[in-house]
Amino acid sequence: MNIILIGFMGAGKTTIGRLLAEKLHTEQHDFDKIIVEQIGMSIADYFASYGSESFRKIETKVLEQSLTLDGIISTGGGIVMKKENQHFLQGHPNVIYLKADLDELVHRVVLDKRNVRPLASSKSIDEIREVYLPRISLYEKSANLVIDTTTKKPEDIVQEILDKVEVFQ
Repeated sequence: MNIILIGFMGAGKTTIGRLLAEKLHTEQHDFDKIIVEQIGMSIADYFASYGSESFRKIETKVLEQSLTLDGIISTGGGIVMKKENQHFLQGHPNVIYLKADLDELVHRVVLDKRNVRPLASSKSIDEIREVYLPRISLYEKSANLVIDTTTKKPEDIVQEILDKVEVFQ
């Protein structure tokens, strides 16, 4: 069994994925880490050198590989940008969209000093909003369950998933 977490940057995919994997005694497969291992450089450097379209192709390959893995899969925020990926996700029974208000997402990203995010590093809130808004419906269409993380603690989000994940089994 696997559970796929989707959502915009800062929604909590990596944090919730790690905590959920610990609770379920399984592995977390984090897209960012897998992609960095495969491309041999940071995602920010790859974006700068090769662009978003090339990156999205790698993301699709990693998604295909991940669907056979057991555990918690934390995707990248742009996973829903390709129709092919949307179809993969819509065909999977355990896709959870971690959603949050844009102001909260931006706040979390600004506070996150460990992860440099190519999409947000040099953009204004209005520019981030332009990227975020069209994705909302794509996330919603691709997920079986939507959890709003805006005001919740990570531990509470994990418990909510655990309470509802039986629906998927």
